[in-house]
Amino acid sequence: MSEVAKYNYATGAAHHAAPRSSRRSPVLRPDGLGHLLRSFGSHVLVPLFLAVGMTLAYLGAFHAPTPHELPVGVVGTTPATQVFAQTVTDRSDGALVTHVVDSAAHAEQQVRDRDLAAVYAPTASDATLYVSTAASETTATAAEKVFLPIAYGQHLPFRVVDVVPTSAEDTTGQGLFFLLVGLSVGGYASAIAVAAFATRLRPLWTAVVGLATAAVVAGIGVVVAGPVYGVLTAHQWQVFLFAWLYDAVIIALGIGLHPLLGRWTTPVLTMLFVMLNFTSSGGIFQPAFQPGFFAGLHTFWSGAAWLQAAQDLEYFPGASLGRSGLVLALWLVAAVGLCVLVHGLVAHRTRIARERAVTRLEEEEVVAA
Repeated sequence: MSEVAKYNYATGAAHHAAPRSSRRSPVLRPDGLGHLLRSFGSHVLVPLFLAVGMTLAYLGAFHAPTPHELPVGVVGTTPATQVFAQTVTDRSDGALVTHVVDSAAHAEQQVRDRDLAAVYAPTASDATLYVSTAASETTATAAEKVFLPIAYGQHLPFRVVDVVPTSAEDTTGQGLFFLLVGLSVGGYASAIAVAAFATRLRPLWTAVVGLATAAVVAGIGVVVAGPVYGVLTAHQWQVFLFAWLYDAVIIALGIGLHPLLGRWTTPVLTMLFVMLNFTSSGGIFQPAFQPGFFAGLHTFWSGAAWLQAAQDLEYFPGASLGRSGLVLALWLVAAVGLCVLVHGLVAHRTRIARERAVTRLEEEEVVAA
């Protein structure tokens, strides 16, 4: 039967059919293919950025944790103790810095104050190593590996005293670090939603919504870590306040960055509060075990400040919270300053765009007249 005209036996009428080639799916033109590839490339850049950044950050920080100038101590008051301490430092090839402590009581106090990571106290009959797993279980384990062979070489029975142990529900001492993970992910995910919603709000209401969202995220984290799993056993309200301040920083940065970066806001926040944040926080390995870049970040990064405050409140109640609070406060000031600056730029651009639109409309009316 012809491709052009076919007979319908049911109706007795002929109808024309389009050529076969016109019924095929349209072939993608070269210019359309180029546009599709460019669109795909722009979208795949974000996951590729995250893949590269996460791999570089985590492997860079954790692939070979070795101590660098880890402060430890040796108990004793004799010149032989001074020589022994210097020998331990020299043989460590930069891994340890050994201090002399005059008594076992002072050794325990310096470990409790986190001035020293571990203190080795040999006597004529045995050897004791003072550590704190609450400060860092990985550091305590590393110190044990250093001093156990020394005690063995001195033919002394060896024991470990955990000056500040972890709680029963946080045996690894890393529960607070994983709380930091929850606060960070919840914070930057909420920041994107608040930033998108903030375009329809006045600055005051944007601040109210941002603070309320930060409080909810912080409250969820503290409730799960405290009453649900028992990781937080003391000073939960103070930990909540620090968590609120920490999440307020993240949300304020999200609000400030979103008008400038658009869909790149999420990967940038991920870089700040995952790639650089978790690796420098000291939750897995303390700064003495980190490469110089991440150890440097630890001194002023927001996650490290929050974790330090949470550990102090949970395990070291006599420690000062001033430095941690100052670091987080400075981050919040910087984030709010960014929001104010960006809001001003957006308002200025909007005003200029309106003025140009009015001018163009007036010119068109004049031409039409």
